[in-house]
Amino acid sequence: MSTPKKIRSALISVFYKDNLEKIVKKLADLNVDIYSTGGTQQFIEKQGVKVTAVEELTGYPSILGGRVKTLHPKVFGGILSRRDLPGDVEQSSEYEIPGIDLVIVDLYPFEETLSSGASHDDIIEKIDIGGISLIRAAAKNYNDVLVVSSRNQYGELLELLEKKNGESSLEERKTFAKEAFNVSSHYDSQIFGFFDEDNGSALKISVGESKKLRYGENPHQEGTFHGNFEKMFEQLWGKEISYNNLLDIDAAVGLINDFSDTTFAILKHNNACGIATRNNLTQAWKDALAGDPVSAFGGILVANKVIDAATAEEMNKIFFEVSIAPGYDKDALEILKAKKNRILLILKDGTLQEKNTRTVLNGFISQDRDAKTEEADELKVVTKTAPDNGQTEDLLFANKLVKHTKSNAIVLARGKQLLASGVGQTSRVDALEQAIAKAKHFKFDLEGAVMASDAFFPFPDCVEIADKAGITSVIQPGGSVRDQDSIDYCDAHGMSMVTTGYRHFKH
Repeated sequence: MSTPKKIRSALISVFYKDNLEKIVKKLADLNVDIYSTGGTQQFIEKQGVKVTAVEELTGYPSILGGRVKTLHPKVFGGILSRRDLPGDVEQSSEYEIPGIDLVIVDLYPFEETLSSGASHDDIIEKIDIGGISLIRAAAKNYNDVLVVSSRNQYGELLELLEKKNGESSLEERKTFAKEAFNVSSHYDSQIFGFFDEDNGSALKISVGESKKLRYGENPHQEGTFHGNFEKMFEQLWGKEISYNNLLDIDAAVGLINDFSDTTFAILKHNNACGIATRNNLTQAWKDALAGDPVSAFGGILVANKVIDAATAEEMNKIFFEVSIAPGYDKDALEILKAKKNRILLILKDGTLQEKNTRTVLNGFISQDRDAKTEEADELKVVTKTAPDNGQTEDLLFANKLVKHTKSNAIVLARGKQLLASGVGQTSRVDALEQAIAKAKHFKFDLEGAVMASDAFFPFPDCVEIADKAGITSVIQPGGSVRDQDSIDYCDAHGMSMVTTGYRHFKH
């Protein structure tokens, strides 16, 4: 077991100085020699603490507008010297290099500057050189040096100073070093992304937060969520979020984001099994549930309006895993808390990642998120009969759903209500027949319903089956060499068809 190392000297150079006062004063109490630069030096002096300017140590002033301050052998030699290596000790003595046992550095706010819409020159100036070098040097020499690379670690450092009088174990220094490389790698990933300009020339994913899950998709698989769940949601009630919950929640948010009118949806295994748009939320819930009350058992519920007591009373009649909404009335919350494991979430920010990334073979594939939602003026009527206003609204409604449904997918709807869908089938005919069978099972009359397909019809068989089931209007991307066969069938049987020009495969 290694001997604890005591902090005798420290280098402090930080951009953010909040919560630094206690640390500086404690270092002074422990008689630690402090070196610093610029604004940090002035801050430390205002605390009444003695500090030596780095310029005094190096014999060089801060030059090039502050671009070069700490990049000097007396600084990096003091950090990188190995205390137990005679050659390093001898050279440090020869060149009058003091050992530096603690490095407290944070980085210029590159990410914040980038997101603020600053100019190119301002962004470039926020690429830290000295700070990142200090962090890496101190982390590399964790055997002798303690590195604090983020203000988020100030609390841990202060505890170490107060409880252990400035001594740290090898394991503690290694933990701080690990975080330092986490900070530096994330920083470099953001800079690379800025220069790459979304060209995708390399995949750099860096997420600072992570949380171990109870397990993955199944109990024998380990699972971790890398992200900041609390930024998007406030959990009001219920058990811990699981891996499968996260997949369903992602699908639910992606779906509800496409609806602005009062809408309630029920999802199961990432697909909507019920959804309706109505003038009030309670009716939207009832009509969503009617779409498939069997699959709704244990489902994920999502609404785009605040859930009131009347809606909560109806929701409370079934078992569900998760409810997501922009808010809950006080009475509604009390009703829904009747089951202790039921997860109740407030959606604070529905912004999803712009890119989808997944593992494939020995690598990854990434793509833009499918953010396309067709509008009425984009639809191309390809049949002699055009859909009326009500049919057009239903076609757009169904087309939003089919975009969020696993391929091959067919969605049947009427009156802004999901009647049934065919999900993840190996042929489009199978998907349609599955949807028709489900609609009949739940006693829906398909007369006057509309059909949405996530991809074109290679043959006219689907429109023929739909016609015989009572469906009167169709929306599809178009683009098949045999589109005209489907169009001709519709014309011969009084059906309307519109094409969008956009395919919405979801594998």
